[in-house]
Amino acid sequence: QVQLVESGGGEVQPGKSLNLSCKASKYPYNTNSMGWFRQAPGKGREGVAAIANDGTTIYADSVKGRFAISRDNADRHTLYLQMSFLKPEDSAMYYCAARYGDGFPGLSQYGYNFWGQGTQVTVSS
Repeated sequence: QVQLVESGGGEVQPGKSLNLSCKASKYPYNTNSMGWFRQAPGKGREGVAAIANDGTTIYADSVKGRFAISRDNADRHTLYLQMSFLKPEDSAMYYCAARYGDGFPGLSQYGYNFWGQGTQVTVSS
């Protein structure tokens, strides 16, 4: 069973930056897509950013130009999310997700097989 562990959450002021990491283990093979999702209290889970096996990336409109998703150069099973110019509405629990196999689910949560436990991001003055 693939395990995903997120780290890097915390509380920051509006306009500041925060970087999230996600490391996968016990993966069956190298072909994967990975993504970041978030869920604020009382709201549904939404896709933030995702990266396909070939490196193609996709972002939610609300974070374009502010967030950047990437993989570790040495370990494609380690995922990053660089978040800049954070806003209070970015506050949420952030989850890492992975799909091992063909296909790129993009920002649809239903296509991902494995999920992390989440890391809290709070943007507040």
